[in-house]
Amino acid sequence: MPLPGYPGLKIGLPSTGYLVRLWQDERPDIVHIVTEGLLGASALRAAARLGIPTCADFHTSFHSYSSHYGLGILTRPLANYLRRFHNRTLCTMVPTEKKRADLAATGYRNLRVVARGVDTRLFHPGRRSRALREAWGVGPENPAVVHVGRLAAEKNLALVFTAFEAMCARHPHARLVLVGDGPKRRYYQRRYPKHVYAGMQRGEDLAAHYASADIFLFPSLTETYGNVTVEALASGLAVLAFDYAAAHQHIRDGQSGLLVVPGNERSFIQRACTLIDDRALQTALGRQARKTAEGLGWEEVVDALVANYREVITRHGEDMVRTGESHGQTQS
Repeated sequence: MPLPGYPGLKIGLPSTGYLVRLWQDERPDIVHIVTEGLLGASALRAAARLGIPTCADFHTSFHSYSSHYGLGILTRPLANYLRRFHNRTLCTMVPTEKKRADLAATGYRNLRVVARGVDTRLFHPGRRSRALREAWGVGPENPAVVHVGRLAAEKNLALVFTAFEAMCARHPHARLVLVGDGPKRRYYQRRYPKHVYAGMQRGEDLAAHYASADIFLFPSLTETYGNVTVEALASGLAVLAFDYAAAHQHIRDGQSGLLVVPGNERSFIQRACTLIDDRALQTALGRQARKTAEGLGWEEVVDALVANYREVITRHGEDMVRTGESHGQTQS
């Protein structure tokens, strides 16, 4: 069903009975839960009932979104729910060491860092399209600035528009392209009608939208990781982002992108202006960004994921043996 206040985002319904029947017929070795909502809770209950080990991913800080939708009163209850949910699994995977430390400090247990990769063959500077740039109204010598992501309140998009206005004061022929959809799209289109709203893009079309731009602005402060950051790096863009999540992990400031202290909007705008003024800097950052992304392939990530699965399955088996032995001793 649609999430209240965000009809484009749907959540799964409770399905404990269905999952129990499904897994009785074809028992999995492990259940990996990537959503903490009603369906994820059903998976936890079904797996516990059948004695199947579980692990989880921490993908989204849902509790931090509540204040953006007039539900600030739910921030603490949601944070408590998420912690309890994840601590019922044998392992929670997070994408960065910083996120692991942050969650551990709030009482999360059994955390493992498993990085995220990027498809460097799909997201590639060679996807740059002159025809697409012309459709945007961008000439060969004019800069195209892109943002990719949900058009939603929690994404801090007001900063993109403010920064781009400052950039336009220096380069009036620059163009801002917003790729993505969300509950705020109509609002932004009405308020800022001169920009390009490309909507949701996928596959090679999405890759072309990245590569056909020159600068990537990412002002969000609510990301667990931010996959779009590494996709922009792989596409050879000059990236400007706050210094946390994927940007903190993969960007070296002034070498493979530009970083700003989280929350310092004035500095973000100033660095955006510096970036659009310096075509040589854009080129140098984009070249090094691509080199950085080339070291983020999926093979090692998948190996680490499988290793975690094996460790969880082994630990679960050992726990079951100990529990059985303890039960037998109690009976005797």
